[in-house]
Amino acid sequence: MDKTQYTNLAKAWEYTEEHALEREIPSVAATRDNAEQAGLPQGSAAQAQLLTMLAHMIDASSVIVIGTGSLVESVQLVHALNGGGQLTAVDSTAQGIAMIRKVFAELQDVTDTSLRAVNAPARVFLPRLNANDYDMIVVAGDADNYASTFAQAARLLRTHGVIVFTDVLALGSDHGGVLDAADRSTKATAMRELITMVEDDETFESTLTPDGTGLLIAVKK
Repeated sequence: MDKTQYTNLAKAWEYTEEHALEREIPSVAATRDNAEQAGLPQGSAAQAQLLTMLAHMIDASSVIVIGTGSLVESVQLVHALNGGGQLTAVDSTAQGIAMIRKVFAELQDVTDTSLRAVNAPARVFLPRLNANDYDMIVVAGDADNYASTFAQAARLLRTHGVIVFTDVLALGSDHGGVLDAADRSTKATAMRELITMVEDDETFESTLTPDGTGLLIAVKK
């Protein structure tokens, strides 16, 4: 591609993100504002809406969300569960779990979805869960969350279940993230290793997309 095409791609990303922000429902928009005021930056609006679409496509009823302060994604997925099912939120920070519980309490009048909120590292909690019991797993946050969650994904997911890794391009890095081969920061290095690990795993079909700050989507065969 030439320079003009790359410029148009950047403009397309910006347009898509602004469009998604305009379409955010009030509960999601309020969650985003409150989280960011509390010092918990939230992910891309377009990314959160894509997660909702994926949940609808597989008719998900049981979803796990892993990562520090993934509040917008959690609220979007509650709505994607259409008032039923269960959302399991796993966060290693007490602040993140407290905010998820608070946000969920505010949704109780509009949903019967049940919440299981767990303040623990993913590598500690996930091995305790039942096998073949989940439709979708969404991973965000610290680099440690990614490989430890993928290690459990084949066991936890039902056939055709989906695991989505967000921020897989590590664009929050001060050194360029995965896009810059010279970036050897913890997150960028972990994401490069994760991409190879997932793509080489014959249990899953996977694709890497530039949505948000990079999504790696894998479907259990």
